[in-house]
Amino acid sequence: METLNRYEELARAVSAIGAVKRGLARVLPVQCQGGAAAVLALIKHHGDMRMSRLAELMAVDMSVCSRHVTHTVEHGWVERLPDPDDRRSRILRLTAEGEAMLGELDRRVTDAFARYLTDWSDDDVARLTALLSRLRDSFGDCRAHHAHD
Repeated sequence: METLNRYEELARAVSAIGAVKRGLARVLPVQCQGGAAAVLALIKHHGDMRMSRLAELMAVDMSVCSRHVTHTVEHGWVERLPDPDDRRSRILRLTAEGEAMLGELDRRVTDAFARYLTDWSDDDVARLTALLSRLRDSFGDCRAHHAHD
């Protein structure tokens, strides 16, 4: 029974992470919130890609992905280029403006953590970072598990 209680506490703590995410969203520029920021970060991390791959990485429907991509293209952060392997498809590429916006997003989030965690030791921040990475790794690729349910 003690193990169950430990996991119940963890479930409550993880649910409370929503407040952290909302706090971080408040520091992002109005024109580059969650979906757009995710598009920029994923293209930066994974490189140029088709929209279908981006939708897969975001774990969203193509229509949702398309909306976010359109927003980033309209702001000049992402460009759609012809796919050399299939001229009917487009490849998404981060622009210099997109790189700059991503830098701004990173700076704002980093500044927010520095402001909110002033009373945390470097060891505590490192421990939390390691544990959150471990938690994510323990879940693996949730999209793959969900497809088998």
